Amino acid sequence: MLINGNPTKGRVIFAHGAGAPMDSEFMEVVGAKLADVGLEVIRFEFPYMQKRRSDGKKRPPDRAPVLIDYFETLISRFDDESTPLFLAGKSMGGRMATMLADHPAVSEVFVFGYPFHPPGKPEKLRIEHLQELQTTVHIFQGTRDAMGNSEEVNQYNLAKNVKIHWLEDGNHDLKPRKSSGLTQEEHINSAIQFIRESLN
Repeated sequence: MLINGNPTKGRVIFAHGAGAPMDSEFMEVVGAKLADVGLEVIRFEFPYMQKRRSDGKKRPPDRAPVLIDYFETLISRFDDESTPLFLAGKSMGGRMATMLADHPAVSEVFVFGYPFHPPGKPEKLRIEHLQELQTTVHIFQGTRDAMGNSEEVNQYNLAKNVKIHWLEDGNHDLKPRKSSGLTQEEHINSAIQFIRESLN
């Protein structure tokens, strides 16, 4: 089977962040680039986002157990045992993916901007499960991310399988300031290139 003309390297279930749907610009761009490296990309929406799409009303994300349960049903649906299965996610979706990293069907996890803590609340950490993971998790994080910058995160005691890939001057969307001379596209391409190499 070919994906965008490339041999299939596996299948990735790609989860959106808290406030933007599966067809946001970030999800579209990254999803297309993941397909370019030979991954079959499955995007989806959590139940609260499905409701927002149907009635147009903004609502907060479902509680974590609901999100995780829904994500897990997708793992069961798309795991055929013959194709490597990866999880990926933007922000909240990435956090949910890491909570399912040790699912027996999952090969690796890719996160674009992990929400280590709420903005302005560095004491409210969301890292307990990241200290015990057995499966490899790759987190692509901007050095000035308001939900976990490099100065903060480098002090955390995370499992050795949790690999942080720093993107210079990037914010939570991996977007650097113009003064840095870098671009969001360059940072996304850097993350995708790493994923490409890790799949070979």
